[in-house]
Order: sequence, then structure tokens, then C-alpha cells
Amino acid sequence: MNPHFTRRSFLKTIGTAAFAAPFVTSDLFAAPPSRTLRHASFGASGMAWSDLTSIANCPNVEIVAVCDVDLSHTVEARKRFPNARVYQDWRELLDKEAKNIDSVNVSVPDHMHAPIGVSAMQLGKHVYGQKPLAHEIHEVRRMTEIAHQKKVVTQMGIQIHSSIYYRMAVNIVQSGVIGKVKEVHSWCPKSWGDITDKPERTDPVPAEFDWNLWLGVCADRPFIGDGYYHPGNWRKRLDFGTGTLGDMGCHIFDPVFESIGLTAPISIRSEGATPNQWNWALNGLVHYQFPGNARTAEKTLPVTWYDGDSKPPAEIIALLEGGEVPNTGSIFVGTEGVMALPHPDDVPTLYPQAKFADYKLPRVKGVNHWKQFVNACLGEDKTTADFAYAGPLTETILLGDIASRFPHTTLEWNARRMKFKQSEANAFLKRDYRKGWAVKGLV
Repeated sequence: MNPHFTRRSFLKTIGTAAFAAPFVTSDLFAAPPSRTLRHASFGASGMAWSDLTSIANCPNVEIVAVCDVDLSHTVEARKRFPNARVYQDWRELLDKEAKNIDSVNVSVPDHMHAPIGVSAMQLGKHVYGQKPLAHEIHEVRRMTEIAHQKKVVTQMGIQIHSSIYYRMAVNIVQSGVIGKVKEVHSWCPKSWGDITDKPERTDPVPAEFDWNLWLGVCADRPFIGDGYYHPGNWRKRLDFGTGTLGDMGCHIFDPVFESIGLTAPISIRSEGATPNQWNWALNGLVHYQFPGNARTAEKTLPVTWYDGDSKPPAEIIALLEGGEVPNTGSIFVGTEGVMALPHPDDVPTLYPQAKFADYKLPRVKGVNHWKQFVNACLGEDKTTADFAYAGPLTETILLGDIASRFPHTTLEWNARRMKFKQSEANAFLKRDYRKGWAVKGLV
């Protein structure tokens, strides 16, 4: 790292970009200065590798830099992109490469989505951000606002949003084929939770892994090995991940949100288990109530989420007339019919079967989610899962996580004021970053 670069100088840099020249139009950042999109990846393995290689496979992309707190995860990136500069500290990358990059993907654990994404947007960089958009609702709201203020191109990593099958489902609902929607049930059998206590031990930190950088904005704590945090099980931990709902809800609620045109829910109630002191719970069950609209049968619309062993009730499954129940997906119950939508990639099925025997599914086209982002950065397209869309979707998902902390209690939500009627729940909308890690725009 540049010896003159500190957290303070970094924050001063992004603060200047964000606030010192508010009358400079952010249209200056709308497209890179050439036909080549100069890109940097935050994360180099797992989903980050998928994002990085998918973006790199698009025409007119140059991979300039890659960053990962675990340098052992950069081996493949070094081979695939030998000219890319490799960093371990995301702040150093932004400090040194700010003039050399146009866009980034933020594909790291949930707790660092907002600090990195906001810092990149403050510098005028286009951002492909993994789901969920951020770990806290306050962070999501600020990311949505800053993306709008800076007029940067954004896309959340809900790639099935661009698939032919999800687009087909949206078309079916919006065309009124199943009538007005009465209720929706969505589920995922994954179990990103843990009912056990945190191990009381400290393990050696691997040689190429920076535990302090991985912790980022979260409070100090001893490193625990055997995969407890890194590289995968952080999703189970309250401070770092968002459980099964946070991990999969943005995917599975996406076609529900888009097809019906949902806004923020007005209430949320969890009937599932409660997280313990360290981890998200298993077998979630969350009831949402949304304001109704022209596509709903009533003034409000109930949408229910199930994960782990929790499943929709027998009477809802019976609507599929003995047909195959998707392992993961949604059931839309309408006044004129029912649609079962599997996740991630399969054809929606309509019921009653006799009624829809001759129905021909709409002809729609899927697109490459990453290529759409690249083309939008080059001024040739628009993204369909930008933060203006993904922000409210993610807020809804995270509200369910908060509700799980208050079981069997209906939480009333005011989205405009970003506030619960129940004051004790408001404590979970925003958290304090550890000393020295504040990011301007998120404080």
C-alpha cells in the first residue's frame, strides 16, 4: 500500500468526490472514456469468480485489478488475467486504481457490500453488486440513494432476473392469465442457520489470509478456523451473513416483486425460530403484508416465506393437483388460476391443468445479466435490476430477518420514514462500524 495512504486519506478522497463538488454533473461518470470498460473485481473465488469471469467474457472489457483478502484465492485470477494487478486491501485498490477503472463488481461477504459499493460509487464507478445489496437496511437505503445521486450504472447479482423463465412468469402475471393475485407462497430448503453456540477458541490465521481486512466494519473477535467463518459459513453468522432468507430471498422474491409491482410491505411477522446470540435460525417462516394494487385481488396482499424444513401448507400444495412441487420456488394463487414457478431455471406451470391445457406460454427472450451491465456501462443498454429496483427488494428481504428476532409479533413498517412502529425493532436497521472503518455516506 502507498505509505501515505491511510483510512483517513481514503475517506477524505471519497468525501471530496461525493460532497465537495455537488454541482458537477455525474453524467461525466455515465460512460467510460473509450469503447473499453476497465473493470476491477472485489472477490476472486466462489461467486466472485463467476461474476468476474462472466464480465470478462463480455466484449470490450479489460480486467485491470482483482482484490481478495485471501491471496490464496487469487491463484486462478492471476493465471486467467496475468496483466491484472492483485490487491488484498480494497481501499488500496480504489486509491491506486481510481483513474484506471470504470466499473467494479462487489462479490464479497454481505457485511462488506455497502462499504465497498458506496466507496466505489462515490468515485463515480459503475457497480455490479451481489445480493443481498447490503447487510443492513440503512446501508441498502444509502446505496440506492447514492446510485441515484451519482447516476452510475448498477446491477444486483440476481442473474435469474434476466432468464427466459422468470421473464415468462412476469409476463403471465402481468397479462392477467391467472387473474388478480390473492396470495403468494415462496420457499427454499437451504439452511443457512446454526443453532449451536460459537466455539470458545482461537485458531491460527492462514498465512495468506488477512483476518482484520475480512472483518472490515465488524467488531474485533478471535479467528475460528475449520470454515466457521471463512470461506463459506459466514452466511450463518448474524454479523456477516443474512441467513437463508437473505441469501436466497432476493432471487426468489424477485419475480414476485416485479410481476405484481410490489412496493414496501406494511407489516412483517415471523412464526419461525429465533436467532441465537451468534447465528441465524433454521426453518424460517415469515408473513409479509403488502399494499394491494391493480394486480391484486384485495387491498392488501399476503406473501409468505418458508425455508429449511418449513413448507407451504397442504391446501396450497394441493392446488398443484398432484403435479411436481418445485424444490425451490413460488406458488402464485390468482382469482383465475395458479402458477407454480420453480427456481432457478424451469418453466412455470399453470393450474387447473384442464383449464390451461391449450395455453401456450408467452414467447419472451432472456438476456445475459452481466453483459447487460457491461453494455449499460458502455452506454448501449439499461440494466433491469439496478439499485432503484434492487434496493426496495432487498429492504423487504432484510425486514424478514429483523422480524425473526421478534417471533410471533407483527411489526408495522413505515418505509418512507424507514421506521418500525415498534421502537425496539428499530435498533436493527443500522449498526455502528468499528473504530477506524467509517465510510462517508454510510455514517
